[in-house]
Amino acid sequence: MRTILPGKPQARLQALCTTEWEGLRLVVYISGHGLMILSSPGDLVQTIYHEDFEALIAVTIDEASGKIAAASSREVHVYRPYGKEDGLLKWSLQCTIPRPQQEPKDVALSWGTDEELLVGSGSLRLFQTAIDDAEIWCRALSKPTRIAKFSCDANLIASTGQYDRLVKLWRRQSCGADDTRFDFTYLPHPTAVTAIQWRRPHTRVQASEHVLYSVCADHKLRIWAAMDQHRVPGLQLWAEIDMQDSVQPRQLNPEIYYQDRFAFFIDSQDFSRTTTATLKKAADLGAANLDSKEQHALEHLAEIAKSSPEICVVLDRHGHMSAWGLENVGCKVRKPTDIFNIAHVENFELGFLDSVDRIENNTQFVPFCWGQPAAPFILLAHHFDGRIEWTECRLEELFAPSPQQKRTRRKTLWTGHDGPVKKIVRSASGKAVISRTNDNEALTWAQGFGDSDLGLTRRSALKCSDHIHRSWLLQEGQFVVNLHHASISLWDARPSRAIQIGHVPFDIEGHPICLVQLPKPRSDAKTIHIATISSKQNGIICEITLPESSVRQCNARRPSVSSMKYLCAFGLDINDNIAFMLPVDPAGSAVWTSSSLDTFSKDIATSCSHDGRLRTWTAALDSDESAVEWLVTSTVETGIKEPSLASASSIRKTALVDNSKTGLTIWDMRSGQFDYSVQYGDLELIQDLDWSSTPDDQALLAVGFPHKVIILAQMRYDYLYAGAAWAPIRSINIKESTPHPIGDSTWLGSGNLLIGAGNQLFIYDKSVDSSEDMISNLTLPVHKREKMNLFDLVTILNGPLPLFNPQFISQCILAGKFRQAQRILYSLYNALKFYTDGDALDSFLSMSPDIFTIEAQTSNSGNLDYHSHYGSIDEEMEPDLEEVAASLNERLSKLSISELSRQEQMQLADMVECVSTVTKHQRSMDENATRYLLFFRQHMIRKGQVPQDRASVTYREIVWAYHSGSQDILVDLTSRQFQGRMLWADAKDCGLFMWMSDVNALRAQFEVVARNEYAKTDEKNPIDCSLYYLALRKKNVLLGLWRMAGWNREQASTQRLLSNNFQEARWKTAALKNAYALLGKRRFEYAAAFFLLAGNLQDAVNVCLHQMRDLQLAVAVARVYEGDEGSVLRLLLTDKVLPQAASEGDRWLATWAFWMLGKRDLALRSLISPVHTLLDTPEWPKMQARSYLANDPALVVLYKQLRGKTLQTLKGAARISAKEEWDFVIQTARLYDRMGCDLLALDLVRNWEFLVQAREVPSQTEGPPDPRMMLRRRSSLVVDDLTSPKSPTGMKAGVGKPPPQKVFEEPEANSLLDNFGF
Repeated sequence: MRTILPGKPQARLQALCTTEWEGLRLVVYISGHGLMILSSPGDLVQTIYHEDFEALIAVTIDEASGKIAAASSREVHVYRPYGKEDGLLKWSLQCTIPRPQQEPKDVALSWGTDEELLVGSGSLRLFQTAIDDAEIWCRALSKPTRIAKFSCDANLIASTGQYDRLVKLWRRQSCGADDTRFDFTYLPHPTAVTAIQWRRPHTRVQASEHVLYSVCADHKLRIWAAMDQHRVPGLQLWAEIDMQDSVQPRQLNPEIYYQDRFAFFIDSQDFSRTTTATLKKAADLGAANLDSKEQHALEHLAEIAKSSPEICVVLDRHGHMSAWGLENVGCKVRKPTDIFNIAHVENFELGFLDSVDRIENNTQFVPFCWGQPAAPFILLAHHFDGRIEWTECRLEELFAPSPQQKRTRRKTLWTGHDGPVKKIVRSASGKAVISRTNDNEALTWAQGFGDSDLGLTRRSALKCSDHIHRSWLLQEGQFVVNLHHASISLWDARPSRAIQIGHVPFDIEGHPICLVQLPKPRSDAKTIHIATISSKQNGIICEITLPESSVRQCNARRPSVSSMKYLCAFGLDINDNIAFMLPVDPAGSAVWTSSSLDTFSKDIATSCSHDGRLRTWTAALDSDESAVEWLVTSTVETGIKEPSLASASSIRKTALVDNSKTGLTIWDMRSGQFDYSVQYGDLELIQDLDWSSTPDDQALLAVGFPHKVIILAQMRYDYLYAGAAWAPIRSINIKESTPHPIGDSTWLGSGNLLIGAGNQLFIYDKSVDSSEDMISNLTLPVHKREKMNLFDLVTILNGPLPLFNPQFISQCILAGKFRQAQRILYSLYNALKFYTDGDALDSFLSMSPDIFTIEAQTSNSGNLDYHSHYGSIDEEMEPDLEEVAASLNERLSKLSISELSRQEQMQLADMVECVSTVTKHQRSMDENATRYLLFFRQHMIRKGQVPQDRASVTYREIVWAYHSGSQDILVDLTSRQFQGRMLWADAKDCGLFMWMSDVNALRAQFEVVARNEYAKTDEKNPIDCSLYYLALRKKNVLLGLWRMAGWNREQASTQRLLSNNFQEARWKTAALKNAYALLGKRRFEYAAAFFLLAGNLQDAVNVCLHQMRDLQLAVAVARVYEGDEGSVLRLLLTDKVLPQAASEGDRWLATWAFWMLGKRDLALRSLISPVHTLLDTPEWPKMQARSYLANDPALVVLYKQLRGKTLQTLKGAARISAKEEWDFVIQTARLYDRMGCDLLALDLVRNWEFLVQAREVPSQTEGPPDPRMMLRRRSSLVVDDLTSPKSPTGMKAGVGKPPPQKVFEEPEANSLLDNFGF
């Protein structure tokens, strides 16, 4: 926590107290119905709220016991400390003392000795609180007391009432719980007494020499002492100081001069202790290290301290101060030198405001010494306008007779609200905020600047009679716009009290739900347009013309000149049933108008309907500023019904909370995909969402709960391990600071988080500790595990990757840049030769970025020729890659690379081994086989490290192998991985029977699996291989195996059954009965075998799919049993696989299924279009289908590869509009960027080639166009898989006539780069 604004102190005489208890300085003050206990400017020890919600009136703390007494109008609460020995100091309620109902509201509290508590109001009552709250003395008063204070030895009580010019002096006559008596005398004053204070004794002798200070309305300070101990009255007037004469104006005719005077005393004990420490520190430093000005100030201070005087300080509002020393107070004969002037100086600056309220003009001062060696002198200034100022100073500077530029330094300012904070709104830059309570009181705050540790400075207070529904800050909080139920008001918040300077009533249908500022031109910063929108989707625009932004030109007596007027009305042309509409969280700079209103314009508002439809909006006034045009920039169907909360950021991220307030989703409005989903517990209800962004537009989201805030940060997209796109990086729990729930929170522009809870504001700075549990679980580079701020952390988690990061290398290989991946490993090998822990490693490894963005030439054989651009790699890479890989892995196991986390370093070692393995077979495989083999090998390594992980390779790897022309080699290599004993679990692991395209080879491999399943146990059970042999239609082989299974008790019955002819109906029925019986026994695989025995392939496939939940086995059985053209397989693909792909958004599975069905045009289109839109009976997909994981950037590689492979795919490409392909490429580039692979994004937009679009429809006599004409590079390798064309007569009749193509010209390369931000 950086700082705290504990709340607005009450404008009461006893609202603040302080003492030093057991070596700990405690400051206690009351705010609303809360009690604030602090030990330093930024250390809030405890907040105690009273359940009766009665505002507290007075508070006092006992120096001896540490007990705190706080009074309201109905009762007095006594709290006792506990837990100090354990370092967990808190206070708990000891007792409650009720106040008589007939007594007035005002009350005075004072602690005596032995835990006696004096309560003064309509009477003086004394309680003994050591054990219970026993009343030991009571005396009714003729006039209610306003001030009542015990002397330091508790033998005297001084009390006075409001507007009373008599001070009653009560003297204790007897002690004891059973017999406590006081008598009293009067101390007369010429005018009303405003303050009284006892002198704190310096020595034991002084404890019996009572000295009382009193201040009257005549601006005179009087000193009362017991000059004659034998005189009955006890105290006599010893001296007086005229405060008005002590401080005089320095100018003859000042324009503004205040007559107010303030005084406080520095006890000789504090003065002597602080002076001794100061002089000792100066002596240790040496006179040679002090300038003449400092030496003179120290000499002056030493001269003052010789007689250990009491110090009386008198000051005014203009920074003038007069200090007086008091010696021999109480002597019978006062000498003229007993009161002497110490200093008469200027620049004693305190935070006085030009308040218009008479009560708020008052200020009380509480001075004390910190009690530590060389600690500064502390002055607490309680301003009755709702502030407590903690000021520090050095006594030698305070009393230095020579001019000083600044004598005091403000350490902190305690202020805030006296009621619970309901809403906090920030300006666009975050440099100003406004906080608001339920009673329509608001405070504007400005963010601290320079070396200030204040965090926030209170600027203005706003009190409105109408209910404030929404607020908007203008010009960094200098002006405020408030939305009410039927009007909009404008307030000038530059003076300390905000002034209403504009008001526009309105009458629109529905209730107002949103207040937002329209984008404005940069040339006109003074004219602002504010829109309010109602629940019925209509609203009005108000035009505001602001005055000059100068505080000097505005005060409470002379309001600013401004104008606010109604401009026009509007309506939103949509049919949404809007649940709520909110302004976009600015989290950045102000929004300016662009040259045109389009989807590239900045969003200003977001709406959410009851059925979960999100829309973002922008708007602009027309040329003559008489009407406003609204434009929907994006629309996303979330499917979340009745959402409870939403928040959108200016970088087009939207967070949405479900109806239960426990589920959170984060959506990318630009792409329409959702990035993150999390479900919190039932007891953790989400009540607030706040966005912030780093300087490089990385997003942060603060999720608010009743007593904590969780901060989520963007992570890189991870398509290899399906990592989360967002992660919690910090949890802020306020339960230790306050029991009150959080009202609202917001981000400041500096990255600090402002939280309002109760009447307090907490500011948590942006620094984070990497040792925290949330951060330690993240993949942070080794050298980054240290203290950092949130912005740096997000940049690390979501910034560009170094070339040697395993994710970048993986994406290079997927993008067909295998040679570049090898080059990275060689460069890393050379870089690590002389590397030691802690060294910085170049992210580019001294490689040129051009090798990733210059497209390689393609030879006729289809192999890539890199030599023309990169030189002879063989000459540069002299060592064998296998040797390099072994050396690299050895170094990676010993070193800690500064740019990689430990987990990433382990993944890099695995990647090095995989690349080395694949390189051995590279020359005999095509690119797709290379991709498959590398990631299959990586999968097997990871599986060996985590044996319980039974996941198979993903459908992405299966599709690569399916489209490979080197399947024979892949089959051989994958079989070797399992030592030639591939079981079904192994075949499923590698997806073998999904990607093998040769049905004969497929059946041969399936028979190998059948043999291995039979031989996998020592007993060789034929049940294990029954499904496989029956799928191969080799019943006789299975029968022979049963003949050898004499140990199996089912041998005889099974052998007899298999000996029959299952072409006959009776034996089919018998097989089916056995199959159903086995289903009842949950022997699903054996049941599927008997379904095959009965010739019922469909039921066998259903058992594999539904009961065994094994899609690969269902596909394999169908393919082996009836081939790729079988009806069961096609039905499985059509009714099961494709709907599953559409529901889950799995484009890899969809393109495989379409290709298997022979619908190659749809196989290509499924890579771009949502899968559910390509089905005959589309169903609304699950939320998973809209996840970012459904948009793998490797899809663009496959799309480019398949687009020109066959005539069918070219036909499918022709049905993809140019805009769809453009959006697909740009979206993929954004995905690369979000993954940290910026170079691959640049390569994509730089080298992408669009198909040639026909500029006109061919004449009818030409016949259908040749799809190969769309290729920019003509190839003879395009497979003709189309059916014969229709007859010319059919074409003339319009049958099969191709639709006219829209004219589209390929964009320039620079256009692509500009769109992506390069």
